[in-house]
Amino acid sequence: MAIDVLADVLRTHANERPDKDALVFGDRRITYGDLAEESAQVAQALLAAGVAPQQHVAVLDKNAPEYFTFLFGAAMVNAITLAVNWRLAPPEMEYILNNAEARVLLVGEAFLGHLEKMKLETVETVIVLGEGGGHQPYADWIAAHEPVDPKLPSGPDDTCYQLYTSGTTGLPKGVELTNRNLLGAMAAGVDSWSFDRDSISLVAMPLFHIAGSGWAIVGFVAGGTNVLMREVDPAEILRLVPEHRVTNALFVPAVLQALIGMPNASDCDFSTVRSIVYGASPITEAVLVGAMQAFGCGFAQVYGLTETSGAISVLAPEDHDPGGPRAELLRSAGKPWGDVALRIVDAETGRDLPDGEVGEIWIRTRQNMLGYWKNEQATNEVFPEGRDASGLGWFRSGDAGYLKEGYLFIHDRVKDMIVSGGENVYPAEIENVLMAHPAIADAAVIGIPSDKWGETVKAIVVPAAGSDVSDRELIDYCRERLAHYKCPTSVDRAEALPRNPSGKILKTELREPYWKGQSRRVH
Repeated sequence: MAIDVLADVLRTHANERPDKDALVFGDRRITYGDLAEESAQVAQALLAAGVAPQQHVAVLDKNAPEYFTFLFGAAMVNAITLAVNWRLAPPEMEYILNNAEARVLLVGEAFLGHLEKMKLETVETVIVLGEGGGHQPYADWIAAHEPVDPKLPSGPDDTCYQLYTSGTTGLPKGVELTNRNLLGAMAAGVDSWSFDRDSISLVAMPLFHIAGSGWAIVGFVAGGTNVLMREVDPAEILRLVPEHRVTNALFVPAVLQALIGMPNASDCDFSTVRSIVYGASPITEAVLVGAMQAFGCGFAQVYGLTETSGAISVLAPEDHDPGGPRAELLRSAGKPWGDVALRIVDAETGRDLPDGEVGEIWIRTRQNMLGYWKNEQATNEVFPEGRDASGLGWFRSGDAGYLKEGYLFIHDRVKDMIVSGGENVYPAEIENVLMAHPAIADAAVIGIPSDKWGETVKAIVVPAAGSDVSDRELIDYCRERLAHYKCPTSVDRAEALPRNPSGKILKTELREPYWKGQSRRVH
């Protein structure tokens, strides 16, 4: 069977290897046949709830097997699965669910308190993983339906998945990923990350992030087994790897740092691991070399964005040569993979730049998103040259870098985005909150170096006349309104913020004292 749409990934393997374990979660082992049957029940339940093709259904919970029955069940009826970041504050969740016009919400019982604080405009059906809240439990919801795949028509260019990424305006944008986008990236991952039908892949990162859900789908595309963790737990990772003879894993640098800091890390048997993929935030050479020595397997670095369905370049294990003649490649994001083409463009003139010159990274690939949901202007801005008859176009990444001998080196960020512990943080969101505080006359937010998180959030504020507010009060004020990972970890004060003639804050000038002496401003 040709795999052109997400639902066919499950259909293919359920047909060819129904008794093979697709998913392991704690004591549960779910075969491809079982996963297909339960997903078909979800599909029938979604139809009974009135979900039509290309409408949105949403999941709000920490990692759970039902995430995938919901994802594949929605794909069977050509619906779009929306993954909601469970770390967000209720007002942020509410905006995303309403903006996406979600019809059905699958929510973990741990988040029923969040749900009570939301006013949802389009959600007609709420299903609970667990008990409580006066809503129907998931198990009862699917039990009323036969495990029959409805096989509603869907095509490569239909959207199947939507993740939200914050925007410089302060409002999140829905990234529409089609079957072609997602499966193009996953096929490249199978080829580049040593996956096959015998793979046992550890899925530790959150599924609302492309590094979590995309990684898991790679395992399914390969026909291997995914070992799913509820959430990141370094001690549990060190237990699961030898217990399940894990062959593949993806970690953000902060997790690698935590792992090598565990007292029993050197005792863990990593002999079955083929490769560890890392990326999404900066990594120090000390952490990388320490991890390579501790785990003794191949390491592959990746660079990509949600808008590109995840990774578009990879630094292969053979390019990891700390202390050797090619050690400088450790500062590289590797070479483009699959059908990816790269340009380095002068953002002001649109002129292509030669090797070694820093400019904006432009990306052309079938992995590029369809667009930003209900935001044509933002979509047009990132595809300035439009698209050809086949739907391909050059995507402006907003990141700056240069090419050298085919390798991509990330230099800085065109946008002001901060990457902290693998999470994208946009200063505008935080600045909007700070500016609402009566004691603040002006505010700017920047990322500063962090050994643990790559970058961490710093607020630089101009106090209002006569005001007296502590750093702790400002941080707590942000935490009441934003996800904690977005909030400042430190606050500095200034008499005035530097601005250009048009009034734009000079973030480069603000960042310089903190990044001075750093070999690299971003990963």
